Amino acid sequence: MTGAKNYGDHSSHHQMNADPTIYTCPMHPEVRSTSPGNCPICGMKLVPVAKTDGGMDHHEHAMKPASQMSRWERFKMSMTMTMGMEHTGVAGREMARLMELDIRQKFFLALTLSLPIILYSPLGEFIFGFQPPAPIPVPWILFLLTTPVFFYSGWIFLYSSLRALQHRTLNMSVLIAVGITAAYSFSVLLTILQSADSYYEATALLVTFVLFGHWMEMRSRRGTTDALQALLQLVPPQARVLRDGIEILIPTSQVQVGDIIILKPGDRVPVDGTIDEGDTAIDESLVTGESIPVAKKKGDNVIGGSINQSGSVRFEATKVGEDTALAQIVKLVEAAQNSKAPGQRLADRFAQYLVVLAIGAGLVTFLVWFAVARQPVLFALTFAISAIVIACPDALGLATPTAVAVGTGLGAKYNILIKDAPTLERVSKIQSIVFDKTGTLTEGKPRISEIATVQGWDEDEALRLVGGAEADSNHPLSNAVLEEAKRRQLRLPTRIERFENLSGLGVRASIEEKDVLVGTVKLMKQSGIDTASLQEKINQFVEKGETIMVLAVDGRVIAAIGAADTVKPTAKVAVSRLNQLGIETAMITGDNLATAEAVARIVGIKRVFADILPQDKATFVKKLQDEGKFVAMVGDGVNDAPALAQADIGIAIGAGTDVAIETSKVVLMKSDPSDVLRAIRLSKATVTKMKQNLFWASFYNILAIPVAAGILYPNFGIILRPEVSALLMSASSIIVATNAVLLKRTEKNLVAV
Repeated sequence: MTGAKNYGDHSSHHQMNADPTIYTCPMHPEVRSTSPGNCPICGMKLVPVAKTDGGMDHHEHAMKPASQMSRWERFKMSMTMTMGMEHTGVAGREMARLMELDIRQKFFLALTLSLPIILYSPLGEFIFGFQPPAPIPVPWILFLLTTPVFFYSGWIFLYSSLRALQHRTLNMSVLIAVGITAAYSFSVLLTILQSADSYYEATALLVTFVLFGHWMEMRSRRGTTDALQALLQLVPPQARVLRDGIEILIPTSQVQVGDIIILKPGDRVPVDGTIDEGDTAIDESLVTGESIPVAKKKGDNVIGGSINQSGSVRFEATKVGEDTALAQIVKLVEAAQNSKAPGQRLADRFAQYLVVLAIGAGLVTFLVWFAVARQPVLFALTFAISAIVIACPDALGLATPTAVAVGTGLGAKYNILIKDAPTLERVSKIQSIVFDKTGTLTEGKPRISEIATVQGWDEDEALRLVGGAEADSNHPLSNAVLEEAKRRQLRLPTRIERFENLSGLGVRASIEEKDVLVGTVKLMKQSGIDTASLQEKINQFVEKGETIMVLAVDGRVIAAIGAADTVKPTAKVAVSRLNQLGIETAMITGDNLATAEAVARIVGIKRVFADILPQDKATFVKKLQDEGKFVAMVGDGVNDAPALAQADIGIAIGAGTDVAIETSKVVLMKSDPSDVLRAIRLSKATVTKMKQNLFWASFYNILAIPVAAGILYPNFGIILRPEVSALLMSASSIIVATNAVLLKRTEKNLVAV
């Protein structure tokens, strides 16, 4: 039973041909339109309402809250639910909540009626030693009490099995439907024939126990998506927009790319954008996990859902609706929760065969006891129904989805976004991790620490030329040079011609009629420029772990600039813990070997790939793979994208770039290397739960069928009645779901690194 699982085919009926196409919002299903457009609440694109072959509208139930539905509407919704539909988006989660309430209601009705059914049944008389007074024959009392249980509480199984058979598939609802229908129908027949025997109590208890298992499983899964609902609530309903020079308040959904939005202290950022005017500090903790407010100035990006704390700024909207970072995070986590791990695909195939096996086992059991052992029909039917019910591969169907849902939800809580279930499983297999240096192990915000010049040149003049050459570059070192030039209040050259970016090595340009070359020592050697006059200073900078930029003018070396990039505080601890797990750590960088080794010594990395051009990073990742290792690559920039794609597991760290995030399988929202360790711990804990659940579910089914079929009866007199089989089957499902929820205990390992 997969997620009361997930019920579909729910809705009011509409004639497909008579009605025009209706569009709705995936996140806010109460929004309905006869034409395409954007949701007036969140700005997402409206999508056509999905309809079944019979013209049934899958979104109809979520049109209005349950409190606004009439009893008849709620009843119609209740009777058109089926198992097997995934619930994504706000609409899906709201529908799952309504279905959980409905399952609970059906369970309590079944439980309430089951109590007198037991008292009037032979089972109750055997347990309690008495039977209540009967104003009419007992079989008819049991018939009247069981019929609502069968047709109302058990309808979900009957309707689900009908839909499954229409689609020529066999699932677990078919097994339950076969079991309860056989028990109820045979009981009705015996009642009509005025027999005192019946299976009414088996029917009622089977429905009750299975509904209880559904309800418990739905409760266990609900908590994993509550965090997503909370994320969506971060977006403010309205935004201050500048239109024709006038500040107006409009719904966030009407904000368009290019709009200028005004943020005042305390405002939530409505959409993603780039600051156009002003300075402020923005609290991004609820979105990225960064606990300290981030200073923002002109040109910096802002994320929808974050909180403006101090200043008033204007920013240009760059991403709205479903394109915002917040919407992408939610979509990413939901996709992961609804994807299937490799182990689950195997379990699903096995479960399908088990459905056939269960029905076959029931028929064989009946024939053996009735035709071969010459036992009464009632006796043979008892074993047959028990075999069918107990063989239901419910626990097998739940084995990994519950663990995946809890695991990805827990990861999202700690800003670790895992794109799909196979990745969640494969992260546990990582044997080697390659870290990009800048922005991953270091802060990625280098600052100029020292400048050495040849005789006849001063620091400011050298820095001015380097700043002019680097003005059009977006490399962190370029930013460091420009920041230093700004700090010294230097005027950068304006006559810059023939600018050329030498990927991974430096830049070349003609500045004020001088041929200027800025870059690595390697670039100078390739260009035939002698650095001997500054080599001693260069060596000193390198020994301190600084990154070197060399300036050459008209073919002669002029200056060497040392830039220090602070190592992140958590990098050393993270690398140490990874080494303790037996995972090899390596670092890859475009820096020279001496600088790279200095940083590697600080953090504890043994293997270093230095002087690597961006396009060659993937080659070194493949080199590790060729050694037979399962490799993860951790990076944050565009130049890391090929290596992230080449690695078995690509991990984008920090806000990173769109390209890095697109090519990676794991996104770490915080710029914290220790989150790599957290992701591995989470994956290992989740895989352990998957294996435990799969073992228990398989072990249970292998042992249960022979016992239910009566293999122990001839020698030990042990017989499992259908209601006992239902209890054991439901208990198995609850054990699996509960075991998955216990994955939350690993949270303490995510907090403490």
